[in-house]
Amino acid sequence: MKQYTCFSPRASLAIMGFQAKKWGIWKTIGDHVHNQQKTVHHTPIEKLQDVWISILAGGHGMVEINTRVRPDRGLQLAFGRKQCAEQSNVSQTLTACTQENVQQLRHALQLLFQTQSQAFSHPYSKQDLEVEVDMSGLTSGKKAEGASKGYFAGQKNRRGRQLGRALANQYGEVIYEQLYPGTVQLEGSLQHLVLRMEDVLAENSAQRKHIILRVDGGGGRDADVNWLLERGYGILIRVRQWQRARNLAKRVQTWYVDPQDPQREWGQVGEPFAYKRSTRQIGVRYRKSDQSWTYRVLVTNLSDEQLFHFTRLPMPAVPNLQEVLFAAVIAYDLRGGGVETSLRQSKQGIGLNKRNKKSFHAQEMLVLLAQLAYHLLLWVRHQLNQYHSQWHAWGILRMVRDVCAIPGRLQFDKDGL
Repeated sequence: MKQYTCFSPRASLAIMGFQAKKWGIWKTIGDHVHNQQKTVHHTPIEKLQDVWISILAGGHGMVEINTRVRPDRGLQLAFGRKQCAEQSNVSQTLTACTQENVQQLRHALQLLFQTQSQAFSHPYSKQDLEVEVDMSGLTSGKKAEGASKGYFAGQKNRRGRQLGRALANQYGEVIYEQLYPGTVQLEGSLQHLVLRMEDVLAENSAQRKHIILRVDGGGGRDADVNWLLERGYGILIRVRQWQRARNLAKRVQTWYVDPQDPQREWGQVGEPFAYKRSTRQIGVRYRKSDQSWTYRVLVTNLSDEQLFHFTRLPMPAVPNLQEVLFAAVIAYDLRGGGVETSLRQSKQGIGLNKRNKKSFHAQEMLVLLAQLAYHLLLWVRHQLNQYHSQWHAWGILRMVRDVCAIPGRLQFDKDGL
């Protein structure tokens, strides 16, 4: 290649493309993903890479490959591509992907996670790893494979699929995520997600006692709580059955008014439900508009030190019961800033819910490519944060919309650098 100079509306994203080449991201994927589709001008792997570049460039639909990536030769060169495939050909490649291709790409992403992520090298001996597990709906057309009526927040009578995610809370990294049919909820996927998380982290039984799982009521069945306790995890989970929660709340002797919300009170359950291992159970009640109460119960086996560390609150020298229970309630409240925030960032920042394919396996490939884009942005942000602390506060949407969209002139040498 001769020296080449060009203008790019996303010159800053081109720098990330160089970093992606340095990390060998698509070499790793190319070594493990083998799609048997015939190659004419572009290999199947190259077309998958074009989808990925489009996601990083802010594209929410497959057609935007033609408008964001194809005209930008400098961006293509920065990511190691000499030319971009046409979007209809890319769609055909995605449709041709099989379950085997999905597993191959998942394995490649696992290897990249184990070499690049902070979560994989977490210092368990110094600090617990906080993991959150949740589900989120991805709406789609009625004819999409696996699409059915289910729970989709704020969208009644919609059809779609469900996405399960296990998130390393301290680092914001997605340890594992899986696409499920629309009828599957957390109660039917929690154990599967945790087992796959164990594979990615290559964890052992000694590490599990240093992993804290925070899960909402969807994972609060007795069978799931007992299963997690027997595997040795630290847990903070809300009980699923509302009748059980109401009955347990009757055993609370002393209710404490929440200093942050006078309409909420909490207290320790005097005679807790007997799980297979010892737990502490906290009743929480909310006053409704008609002045009646609605009840929740939290289940945890965490120590006082773990609860205060989870909340990032200073621990008193000798905490009393009210302070410990308050720490447990706040620790559960912080779910909104963890996995729920990461799912929202994936949807708003990289359009996770905007790209829909009728084929279930094609949709799985799009989910995994979006996960790879999410991680590249996180890993680059982490490097930038070492030079200036402002980067830590920048979310995925701002990274895509502002950081990756700085125009400029790109100059390549004869080696393509």
